[in-house]
Amino acid sequence: MAPQPVVTGLSPKEGPPGTRVTIRGEFLGSKPSDLIGLTICGCDCLLSAEWKSPNKIIARTGPAKGKGDIIVATLSGGVGTSTVQFRAYHETIGPMKESAVWIEESPMQSLAWGRRSLAPSGYTQEDPLGLSTEGNDKKLPEDLRDIFPEKSGDLSQDNFSPGWFLLEHHHATTFEDLKAGLSYLRRKVESQKEGQLSFLKSNAGSVIDQLDTLVTLREKFQQDVKTVGRDPVAKLDVSIHKSITESHNLFNEVLTRREKADATRLALAALFRHKFLFCLPNSVLKSAEKEEYDIVINDYARAKKLFGKSDIPIFRKVIEEVDERIVTVRKELHEKIVKMPQSVEQQKKFVKALVNLESQQVGTSVAEKLKIEDPAWDAIEARAKYLEETFKQTFEQHKGSPKPREANAPPNRVAFCEEITEIAACQVPDLWRLGQAYFTGELRGIYEPKPGNFKRIILTAIEQMCFYLRAALLPSSTGLKSTLSGGLSWPFTSQSSMNQFLQWLPNCLRFVRICYASLIRLDLPSEVLDIVQKLIDEIRLHCLATILKKSVDKVGNLSKKETWTMDVAEFPGATLLPSMLEEIIKETLDECQSTCLTPEVRENELLEAHSEGQREMSQRLREILDAFCGVIEDLALNRDDEESRRGPIISQVIGFPTTAAINGAVDDKFSVISWEQKILSCMANCSYCSKTFFGHIGDLFTHYQYPIPKLAIESSRTTVNTLFSTLLDMYVEHKSDPLVGTIEPSMYISRFQWDNVGRVERLRPYAYECIDNLAGVYSEILSISPSLLRPILEPIVQTVAEELARLMTCVQKFNPAGALQAHIDICLMRDALKLYSNATAKSHFTEALEVLPTLSDKDIPKSEEILKRVKENMKLQLLCFTIANPM
Repeated sequence: MAPQPVVTGLSPKEGPPGTRVTIRGEFLGSKPSDLIGLTICGCDCLLSAEWKSPNKIIARTGPAKGKGDIIVATLSGGVGTSTVQFRAYHETIGPMKESAVWIEESPMQSLAWGRRSLAPSGYTQEDPLGLSTEGNDKKLPEDLRDIFPEKSGDLSQDNFSPGWFLLEHHHATTFEDLKAGLSYLRRKVESQKEGQLSFLKSNAGSVIDQLDTLVTLREKFQQDVKTVGRDPVAKLDVSIHKSITESHNLFNEVLTRREKADATRLALAALFRHKFLFCLPNSVLKSAEKEEYDIVINDYARAKKLFGKSDIPIFRKVIEEVDERIVTVRKELHEKIVKMPQSVEQQKKFVKALVNLESQQVGTSVAEKLKIEDPAWDAIEARAKYLEETFKQTFEQHKGSPKPREANAPPNRVAFCEEITEIAACQVPDLWRLGQAYFTGELRGIYEPKPGNFKRIILTAIEQMCFYLRAALLPSSTGLKSTLSGGLSWPFTSQSSMNQFLQWLPNCLRFVRICYASLIRLDLPSEVLDIVQKLIDEIRLHCLATILKKSVDKVGNLSKKETWTMDVAEFPGATLLPSMLEEIIKETLDECQSTCLTPEVRENELLEAHSEGQREMSQRLREILDAFCGVIEDLALNRDDEESRRGPIISQVIGFPTTAAINGAVDDKFSVISWEQKILSCMANCSYCSKTFFGHIGDLFTHYQYPIPKLAIESSRTTVNTLFSTLLDMYVEHKSDPLVGTIEPSMYISRFQWDNVGRVERLRPYAYECIDNLAGVYSEILSISPSLLRPILEPIVQTVAEELARLMTCVQKFNPAGALQAHIDICLMRDALKLYSNATAKSHFTEALEVLPTLSDKDIPKSEEILKRVKENMKLQLLCFTIANPM
């Protein structure tokens, strides 16, 4: 609440009604509308008040009289107070004073004192005392109205007060002068008391002039009587009527033509005055042709307002013609509304014009000639229908067009995807904005909106676009895909055309995402956006599958890139093949992340738990790893022209490698790696993948913040372990069959018999050969992958032990020397291969010794001595079999 207004200053402080007063003070209002009351001496002066500032107001006084306060009232502070007062008084209006009425300004005839004026005036007065008023200009400080209440100093007033007059006009006159003035006033009064004779004397000239005038007037009257008689009015009346008749005879034709001219002039004037109405029928059509519908609406509304209720026939006829023209304009407007293509603003312009014209013709007879239910809704349906037809024509056009001629040109499907998404990004927002204008009332007429129908239109348009995109980007012969694509199909003509298109699929995904972003900005219903989001997820999933399938093909071609470079420090024998697979997986994950896995605005995570994307990723990764296992298997089983390439690398001793084989393949074009080394390297790769590399693949997924496909990795680990077992059996069989096959022939070479043995000094040749062959196998494995020694040698040693047990069991008779020889041979091989003998092999060695005859007491020391000597001589061969961990 603001403080109460206070009036502290006033200029001027007195004046008659209508005086312009400047009021000063404090808190006189914060703005003009805050001033709600102003009274001066009890009169309301608010109408004349002019607010200048919170400290200043200018107003004019009312018809008040006397002293009074200046009270200001404001809306914020209420009724205020005043520390000053204004004195209002009434003045006698004279010829030099401003007045609202006419004042006779002719000079008053001044006569000498003692003579009464012929035309006395009440507004010019001489001083009755005959004294000068010089020196009396300064007024008294006191207000004479307070001294003489209900009195006046005006001589003409009934309440005249001599004291007021003297104080007002002669307050500075001396007492002697006042006495002289009194004597002058007495003489003047005495002179006015003289009789008529004195009056005539003083006015003799005027009386003589009046007598002369009367005499002249009498003479002229007598002359007129002699001339026209004593009744001149009758003769004058006859003359006037005769003049009228003659004038009619003379000017009748002229007057008739004048009447026609006046009528024509009046008609032309009426036409000119109402030119707007009579030109309106043509101007309506001309403005409609120029599409200036605002002018049509305004002119029609103006004509209806001015002449709509007129009873003049010509006006009614023109208005009816204008109504007919407006009906024609409405029909043309409706045709333009549903005609496509056109911009939204143009369509809204037509709809607004049609709605306004319809509202102006509601209730008229011509309105029944053309009924348009809802032009705004017709515009929405026309635009929606045009959008659907555009989608269909674009699909049919690209589907039926021939292949692009340029080699680097995108396929028709890609061009179709780019075009249809661009159409949707441009026209769906137009359709949505048109619908919003309809529902907000900008375009709606007298009909209720149809929100459900509009939502259905938007859903249908978006669904149709997604149907066409699915048919082009996600072709499939399954019934489910056919249902999702609305029964549309666009099959590939060949596998090469499909492969060519799949390279452009990420571009198509980008086009759809750009369109989706434009739809999100429109604030569409979630049901509409979900349709496009579902399509994007399907395309992303298809992109993911395509990229992973392409990676499967890349992995399948790794066999051609194998260089057999064994450069894996943590796992000797493994080649760079797994690192090539790792690079492919990294490239694949990078491409997937940049293309489809990274979600954009309002998109779901593709690799969520138990999602289709995660299942696809797991399945495709399993295919990649299975393809890699297939590459290893193909490399291991490929023996094309191997014998001719190998040449003299293998020695005459079965399985014994030369120096070139031990050192591995070199860059020399004449040196190649042997098949045995390849299969060992493949086994090393299998073992490396199972133990280390497949787990590292899980780390790659963790690095990219993707869920680890544990099922695919474990399944592939099972596959690679199975492959390892297969290759192991193959290699063991390849090495053990020739080795074991030479034992029996070498044992009975030169028709050797165990019951015909002579002196025993060393091992039989078959034992030396068996040890040398095993050392050769040992050397070959050691040169490639020492970790494979035990898995390979154990089954070979078991086979050798089993063969020795069989051969010893088949011997029918041993002489003492033969038993000693067999005991030495078997014990040496048993002791030499102890580190690589499993329980089965040991049992076979024991079985072979048990079938031999028992040595005599003298043969036991001899056998020990011979064994010691033989072991000393074969120290180099036996040394490799004594190293538990050759790494």
